[in-house]
Amino acid sequence: MVNRQAVAIASLLLLVASVVLAVVVGVQRFPRGLSVLACVAVALASAWWALIHRGPLRIAGLVGAGALLAAAVLLVALEGRVLEDALILAGLVLSIEAARRMFIVHVKLPAGSSPQRPVLFYNPKSGGGKAERFQVAREASARGVEPVELHLGADLEKLVRDAISSGADMVGVAGGDGTQAIVAAIAAERGIPYVCVPAGTRNHFALDLGVDRDDVVGALDAFTSGGERVVDLAEVNGRVFVNNVSLGVYAESVQRDGYRDAKLRTIADTIPSVLGPGGENLDLRWTGADGRDHETGAVVLVSNDRYRLGRVLGSGTRPRLDAGVLGITVAGGGAAEGAGTRVEEWAAPSFEIRSDGPVAAGIDGEAARLEPPLRFRTRPNALRVRIAPQHPGASPSAAMPEGPWDAIRTIARIAVHGNLLASAGLR
Repeated sequence: MVNRQAVAIASLLLLVASVVLAVVVGVQRFPRGLSVLACVAVALASAWWALIHRGPLRIAGLVGAGALLAAAVLLVALEGRVLEDALILAGLVLSIEAARRMFIVHVKLPAGSSPQRPVLFYNPKSGGGKAERFQVAREASARGVEPVELHLGADLEKLVRDAISSGADMVGVAGGDGTQAIVAAIAAERGIPYVCVPAGTRNHFALDLGVDRDDVVGALDAFTSGGERVVDLAEVNGRVFVNNVSLGVYAESVQRDGYRDAKLRTIADTIPSVLGPGGENLDLRWTGADGRDHETGAVVLVSNDRYRLGRVLGSGTRPRLDAGVLGITVAGGGAAEGAGTRVEEWAAPSFEIRSDGPVAAGIDGEAARLEPPLRFRTRPNALRVRIAPQHPGASPSAAMPEGPWDAIRTIARIAVHGNLLASAGLR
């Protein structure tokens, strides 16, 4: 059990010590410190230039960024205070990690009825072979769960429907998020419980459900002794997704042949064609939260409930999966609005993207092309999920304050009062 008061005190002390040391060092280095910041800022601009260009222009941008970062490191080294910089960075990192651990919750979910015929579908190759490495089939059988191996070319949807028609009253899947979405959609349709076993590569859905991604075998306990929670699903043009649908740069990247073997290189090669001079200027049009029509050629992300983006704590996770909304994030403007780095975020129960032709999409990481208009909608409280009792049962950001100042104030209150956040689910 985490002693939250002790962790809060440690987090605050590390933060204060790091800030004080940073101020002292900054004053002593003035004005050379400004030169370091200038080098870093221009280096970032040069790196962006490299991303949106190809060939010699990309090489020039990368060389410039590297040279400027080297200059910044050299300026720091000339001060002879590398140890102080390392202490500042280490203090901030440790303070953030302590705060992150302090806000993690473990929810006691209500127990569900025991299934008569639970079935687990597993992909032996998913996540680099996790299901085979952890002997998921054997462990499932030991718990009275029927394992069904998915072979190349298998029709998963048909297999799941046939199993339910034959009496399966709880279904689970050990595989990636695209596979999870197929099984979850059918379980929701038939009104039976679903179990998520984190045997994929990243397992984003498992993380936000509160399944311990490092405990693949333990996740199987959800079949026999799991607690139950009800969460949302979302869909685009009738196709269910559990995490998100990405349009723009990422979506164009996943369509390319080399994406699976070289993801970062493929994305880097795609960026110039979307964001660079003379780029394709993708035709994506929508009505924003302000009621005005907009367009973009950069990135649109529509998620099943809202992501916590751009935060120090819990960024990239969803605090809730039962809010009954879509999370909508749009980055960059199109030709009509001028290119830029504008980012908009809002939530809505439905959303529509218009276009004059088929739209490339990444649906839970899987490549697809969708016919316009793209109609997104949330399906609130659609899915009954069983989660092993030893797993958190809630997202790692479920109890995290929204902003940095809120986080600091909350940590300070915990440091003084210890159990002040009990009402938020912290125990």
